[in-house]
Formats: sequence, C-alpha cells, structure tokens
Amino acid sequence: MEHIVQTKKKKNKAWTITRNTLLVIAAFLLGWVGFHHAMTAYEQSKHPAPGHLVEVDGKNMHVYTKGKGEHTIVLLPGLGTSAPVLDFEPLINELARSNQVVVVEPFGYGWSDQTNKERSVDNIVEELRMALQKANIVGPYILMPHSVSGIYSMYYANQYPEEVEAIIGNDITLPQALEYFNEPAPTMPSYMGMLAPAGVTRLLSYTSPDQFLPEAEQGTYSDENLNMTTLLSAWKGANNNVVNEANEMQNTIVKTKGMSFSPDLPVMLFARERKDKVSVEGKTNLTFYESQLSHVKTSKLIPLEGHHYLHWTQYKEMSDQINRFIDSIEHN
Repeated sequence: MEHIVQTKKKKNKAWTITRNTLLVIAAFLLGWVGFHHAMTAYEQSKHPAPGHLVEVDGKNMHVYTKGKGEHTIVLLPGLGTSAPVLDFEPLINELARSNQVVVVEPFGYGWSDQTNKERSVDNIVEELRMALQKANIVGPYILMPHSVSGIYSMYYANQYPEEVEAIIGNDITLPQALEYFNEPAPTMPSYMGMLAPAGVTRLLSYTSPDQFLPEAEQGTYSDENLNMTTLLSAWKGANNNVVNEANEMQNTIVKTKGMSFSPDLPVMLFARERKDKVSVEGKTNLTFYESQLSHVKTSKLIPLEGHHYLHWTQYKEMSDQINRFIDSIEHN
C-alpha cells in the first residue's frame, strides 16, 4: 500500500513539474507575441511610409514615386520581398535621374496593409491598376517586374494593352516556364502564414538579420535602409497574403499560360546567367526567354551575372541598358 502511495506521489510530482513547465512556456510565448505586436505598433508609428498610402478596396496600399521624365517605370516585386521600396532603392535612384519611377507595394508587402481577398492574378493586377489611378499616376506605363511579377505583367499587358508602353523583365517568371522545364508550381505550407503574426520573423530578424538583407557590396544600401528592411521583415516576413499568393500560383499559371507578349509590345529581359541549370535537352533560362521573344518585333535579351535579385549588384548596368532601350523605342 505504501509503495502505491509513493508511486502516486511521484506521478503527481512529475505531472506538477510538467504542468508548470508548460505554463511557463505558454506564458513566455504569449508574452513574446504581445511584445512583438506592441513593438510593431511602436515601430510603425515611428517609421511611416515614405510614399503615399492610397485606399484600394478599403485597405491602404503604398505607392512610392521618385524622379520625373516622359516615361513612367513601374517596379513590381518578386514573391515574398518584404520591403520592395527599400529592396529596389539603388535601382530607383539610378532610373529616377531621367524617368519617373514608381513602386507599388502589393497587399502584404512593405508599408501596405494585408487583405482578405484571394491573391489571384486578377485581384493583384486590378489592385495595382487601382493604386496607380488613386495615386494619379498616368499611363501608359513601362512595367518592370521582378521574378513572379513577370506573370502579372504579362496578364496586365494582355488585358489592358493600351496602358502598357513596354515591359522590362528583371529575371522574371513567365507562365510557360513550368511546362518548358517540366517543373511544378511553387507552394508554401499554410502554417508559414503564422510566422509573422506570431513574432517568429521578428525573432529571426534579431538572431540572424543577414538572411533578410540584400547580398550587395558594402555601401550599396545605407545603414538606415538595412535597419528598416530588418524591421519590415519583422512586421511582414512570411504572412498570409504571401502564402496565399504562392499557393495560388498553379491557378495563376492555368489562367495565363495561353498568353504571350504582343508582337508590337517592346520587351527587354534581363536574365541571370545560370550555368547550374541546364536540362538534359540543353534548355536554359536563356533559351526559354529566347522562345518567348522570338515573335516580338522590338526585343532584347541581356544576360547578367549575379543573384536572382540582379538589381542588388547590377543596378547601374541595368539602368544604362534601360535608358538605351527606351531611346531605341522612341526612335522606332
């Protein structure tokens, strides 16, 4: 009997320790989430959007402009770029010397709000158009997409050809690429959407901030820029809008894979030279882009060395090539 009592006492003690440990962990996690949201509110009040916030579908969307010129270049970010305005800054500064440069941060990015609307290609393009209109930025535009925004730009140009003067791709994704390379559409686990609101991205920004920062030579980005990029990564990081956008990609490709660049639309593509990605059939990203431009009357393909984010290091070369391309369009 005494043995049974002692066993029960040991079990009760073990359960008490386990329960108290779990309560401490839960209290810490709740405290961290509260701290994260309090810090985010404080930081957002201290660091307002550098551009203009315009109302789109009842939410605020951030539109940043710099420079003046006869042409308006609209920079569009790749999937998951937490702070597009800051990420594009060196390229913006170069292009703004002779052009009006605009960055529209989609919902879930930068200083823009998040939205409950599906991240379909239709919604994303319509929101972009509405933001430009609300900001009184008149087209036609030169769309300059990075990565997945290449698909959105192709959709935009097919739906509203009179609003697009040209497309300049920055190592873009196009809807035909997956079939060309026989690859699946990207996806993200749904739990990733909880990382930002739970404060996980903030914790990562404290412990390993370099993973959120551009891979560029020292001095390319100011300390202020890099600090703000880290903050915005803590605010937004992987959020539900980004996750939904990734998981909508298969539907986006289905809707757009029959589209192509109009023969009369000037198109220039910057392409990262990738010697590591050559298929058995000898297909590369350069051969893919060539296939997409073969019918376009005014086109140019420019291979560049660098990261997928070519503008981190090649912003000067890209700006020079863009201005030359614009000049060639004007004289055609």
